[in-house]
Amino acid sequence: MDFSLFIYGTVGRRKELEAGMAGRKPELYQRFLAELADYARFADERGYYAIGHPEHHLQIEGFEMANDPCLMAMWLGQHLKRMRVMTCGFVASTNNPIIAAEKIATLDNMLGGRFNVGLVRGYQARWLDNFKIIPQVEAVGPWNADGPADVMNRELFTEFVEVIYKALYNDTFSYRGKYWNFPTPGFKNPHDHPVYYKYGQGVDAAMNFSEIGIAPKPLQKEIPLYGGFSSSLRTAKFWAKYKGKPIVLTDNLEFCKTLWGEWGEEARSHGHDFQPGEEACWGGIMICAPTDAQAWEWWEDMKWFWDQWSVPFGFGLPELLIGSPETLNKRLAEVNKAIPVKECYLLIPQGIHTPEQIKTSLDLFATKVMPNHR
Repeated sequence: MDFSLFIYGTVGRRKELEAGMAGRKPELYQRFLAELADYARFADERGYYAIGHPEHHLQIEGFEMANDPCLMAMWLGQHLKRMRVMTCGFVASTNNPIIAAEKIATLDNMLGGRFNVGLVRGYQARWLDNFKIIPQVEAVGPWNADGPADVMNRELFTEFVEVIYKALYNDTFSYRGKYWNFPTPGFKNPHDHPVYYKYGQGVDAAMNFSEIGIAPKPLQKEIPLYGGFSSSLRTAKFWAKYKGKPIVLTDNLEFCKTLWGEWGEEARSHGHDFQPGEEACWGGIMICAPTDAQAWEWWEDMKWFWDQWSVPFGFGLPELLIGSPETLNKRLAEVNKAIPVKECYLLIPQGIHTPEQIKTSLDLFATKVMPNHR
């Protein structure tokens, strides 16, 4: 089992967030960047597999300051020697898919082939409404599940993924959909440019375009693809088409068994071979301390964060990997008996906890838990 970390990008401790407008305080953001760099190096030295982060904007309150996915990936990447970086993700409703594909391929090259990517639909309405790529698209969540806005968002997301996949793995391509059409139907370059048809593809000597392509080509033959924090069988089956792995943060192992099975059946129908454990990633919030009592004491600030930030978006509590190394070893053994897991994502209380707490937790987990599950 590989163990990866996931951060929200929180700039302040609880009291600093409670003081208000923490995201607008440069001194907190500078500390945040320095701490992230330190955690990346620390985790890299201790054998963690990857570090992931989301894309969210307009976060003046400071709870979730991982905004531009490319800038954050490069900030983390420059402090790593071995670990991978996972952006989770590029939000479909706020990104042109060709631009996203180009950024993904470029990041893969700049990170030396150590890039993983997640693609997501978008659930935070405040920033999505100000960044959206198509005027009528809306954020999705429990408030509009299965309604017209949810259906449209899912349609747009499906096309987003299809275009990115085509762009990454073909020299040139065309796409015709409901929301996206590449190249623009009937597009003709307004002036002659012989380089296009002498040295490229997808255009004739009359400057009519039938296909386009992105550059550079990804460094990896296949960039690992993830579905961000999924709790839906429908979404899991969608990802199986691309051999993408949903990240499932739940303590409901019976649900996981069903999801793993549905994903596998769908993946086989698309001709994919896979090993047990490659169906999805599993994990939860991780706090490891010398004793269970201390770990649960540390949990109080993270619980406050979760109640304040995540619950209003409709999120229930995920799996809580909280306790001493002995307790976490027992839980991971239980999970491994129930479902095969090759990659475990650990959501850590970065920002909320002090560097001493974070490093103690990461070090204990790396030295006393990870070796028992590899």
